[in-house]
Amino acid sequence: MDRPNPTSHYSTFSRAAAIVWIVIAVLLLLDVLWRGEGRSSWIAGALLVASIAAVHLVWLRPRVVSTERGMRVVNPLRETFVPWSAVVWVDVTDVLRVHTPGRIVRSWPLRETKRQRVRDNMRRDAGFLDPGQDDEDPASMRPVDLAARQLRQDAERYKARPLSGPVRDAGEAGPAALGAQDEPQTMVPVEVIVVLVATAVLLAAVFLLA
Repeated sequence: MDRPNPTSHYSTFSRAAAIVWIVIAVLLLLDVLWRGEGRSSWIAGALLVASIAAVHLVWLRPRVVSTERGMRVVNPLRETFVPWSAVVWVDVTDVLRVHTPGRIVRSWPLRETKRQRVRDNMRRDAGFLDPGQDDEDPASMRPVDLAARQLRQDAERYKARPLSGPVRDAGEAGPAALGAQDEPQTMVPVEVIVVLVATAVLLAAVFLLA
């Protein structure tokens, strides 16, 4: 039986901005390699590469992924896997939040950008406004509220037919899910470590040796 494809939620604006900057940075890097010379060109090239790495980690990589096993909350430096059995509620204040019995997992990329909505969400969280979020028309909902609504629906659906046993395949629900059972599990992915170390080594080498 085919498994449903994971559903990803992310900031469309951030992802589009990341792609635009990466294209610009690559073109500038090619120009530096083609016409640049001397120490200044090496430094400029290294800074462009570092900017691509930063944009990848901060804007392009972060997302929330709904899988059969649970929810992947991918932030710039860390990734948290929340099994469906641990999901109590999903809501939005300034960012999308996943409530679990032990803690609240915050999604860095999925955030409310309208200040009035943030204030209303804070007041609702404090109990001063009627929760009533699922009564709204999906067509009129803000993107992050719609994502939270879809994740709540996913939690209800997957809790009704849970998969047993620990996750043993990273491709199934992400690296942070390996061995996870009923509690959220957080890790710094190898991808992040490699990008940070490689960028640091490149910058150090250029500034020291160029």
